[in-house]
Amino acid sequence: AVVSTQSAHYGREGKGKKGRSVNKAGTQFIKMKKERDYHRMHHRRIVQEKEKLFSDIRRLKKHYQSYEPALEELKNKYETAMREKMLTKIECEKNISKISNLTTTLSNYETARASANEVTMTRVKEVELDEIVQKAEQPKKTFVHPKDSAIPIEPGVNPDLNTSLPVACHLTKPGGYHQQHSFKAHDLAISNVALHPMRDVIATVSDDTTWKMWSVPDGELLLTGRGHTMWIGGCDFHPQGTKIATGSGDTSVKVWDFSEGECVATFNDHSHPVWGVAWHHSGNFLASCSMDNSSKLFDVISERCRCTFRGHSDSVNSLTFLPYSNILCTCSADKTISMWDIRTGLCAQTLYGHVNAINNINFNTQGTAIASCDAYGIVKIWDVRQVVEIETYDFEPHPANSVRFDTSGACLAVASNDGCVKMLEIEKNKITELAGHEDGVQGALFNRNGEMLVSVSSDTTVKIWS
Repeated sequence: AVVSTQSAHYGREGKGKKGRSVNKAGTQFIKMKKERDYHRMHHRRIVQEKEKLFSDIRRLKKHYQSYEPALEELKNKYETAMREKMLTKIECEKNISKISNLTTTLSNYETARASANEVTMTRVKEVELDEIVQKAEQPKKTFVHPKDSAIPIEPGVNPDLNTSLPVACHLTKPGGYHQQHSFKAHDLAISNVALHPMRDVIATVSDDTTWKMWSVPDGELLLTGRGHTMWIGGCDFHPQGTKIATGSGDTSVKVWDFSEGECVATFNDHSHPVWGVAWHHSGNFLASCSMDNSSKLFDVISERCRCTFRGHSDSVNSLTFLPYSNILCTCSADKTISMWDIRTGLCAQTLYGHVNAINNINFNTQGTAIASCDAYGIVKIWDVRQVVEIETYDFEPHPANSVRFDTSGACLAVASNDGCVKMLEIEKNKITELAGHEDGVQGALFNRNGEMLVSVSSDTTVKIWS
């Protein structure tokens, strides 16, 4: 009986140990199964990210290849310019040597003659001096083309100066702007956008050498323009909305007439790619800025360059007119902003403050303030009347490509290279982001009543926010 009791005891104990082992093994199996599922999910995510990176690399390679012809052409132009510079320097040194020899010979000749007829020479010099004085007193005659337009002497009246202007609905609508519509506009990166002065129509320009007109917000294609041989950097509608001007990497500025459906004027005065264009409020003059460190004013009536503005020491990246005035504002990679009087061609004021290349500038509708942005994401607002900096905003480290005031001047849209549009409420100093683009945003603008914002990007898309 004792033996039987011990055997039963050991049997129960063995079964208990075996059950615990089975439970432990089951627990480890479930744990290993969960780890397997986790690593499998992680592996799938890594594979997806890898495919996305490969896709981005292929797209970037394709984008880089589109720039290779432009870079090669720029390299050739630079080498040609350097050769011409060296030849000019050699010719200059030769001419200086010739002038020095002639001056020495003339001095010796005059010394020899002075001893023989000193009185005669004195009289001759007096007569020559009188003639020089008379010529200097006569007014200088400047060449005037018979078709040249007259630059307005007095500035125009700004109708928005003392009126109540609509505020962007981003400030009045709960939650601000939201994406309403998106569409692919070009085959390559979009570089700029402009708004029609009278209708809800935009124009986009692209690295694919074309410009297009679209109705917004539905995104219907209205017109396509082809004629440039390289990327187009900027565009602007005529004040009456009947024409559009474009500036391109092929160094040309073109004017297109909608009624004729073709290019009606081409200006090839720049020696390097053109970044931007801007119409004067009269509609008779068109300004452009270029990588050749200069800006130019063209008369579209006489179809010639009326003035060249030189003063920047690096590429002029953007320009705009002070509303209803003769003041042209330019910004440059030399980190300065300059204001020019187009009547005299002289620089009236220069603004200093940025420490990086300035990409874009924009006046508010009233013409009392100007916003600027640079290649390190710094945005500044300046008082035009007092010519001082009002405020600085930091969006670094991503470059800020464009800035635009809304009609009221209370909100500023900053197109950032991180794929977002930064919405700055100036009075509240509040910043919100509109995210949606897959690549750098190159331009953003408000429509006239502030109910809509349009953004364009290097990802080839246009997005409508309302």
